[in-house]
Amino acid sequence: MTFTFDETAYSNLLAEVAPKVIETEEEYERLLVVAERLTFAKNRTQEERVLQKLLVKLIEVYEGQNYPMDLSLPHEILQHIMEASGTRQAELVGVIGSSGVVSEVVNGKRSISKAQAKILGDYFKVSPSLFI
Repeated sequence: MTFTFDETAYSNLLAEVAPKVIETEEEYERLLVVAERLTFAKNRTQEERVLQKLLVKLIEVYEGQNYPMDLSLPHEILQHIMEASGTRQAELVGVIGSSGVVSEVVNGKRSISKAQAKILGDYFKVSPSLFI
């Protein structure tokens, strides 16, 4: 099944969102809201997927310059992503393990395995490397 890319629909999305290099906290917050809405939207169009990828890149650049995560521990990153997406620990039970395992992982008492990192990356639509 192939998807055709609709330039007009994409142009309309771009006009609506008006993405640009993020230089302020306000612009960061605005694009973060749009990116999260697109990330968790059901039945996204091809054009919405392309826009979401663009916004994520812009956000990653801004965060890399303003919020270096090199010092963050994997469980802290998981906590942040869970909070930002409104995900509760209970929702990860059965995804990465039992309730006990999920609790230990989220609270940093157990390290995140490579297999769990891949699952979490798929689940949250982020790079698994954030959790390693």
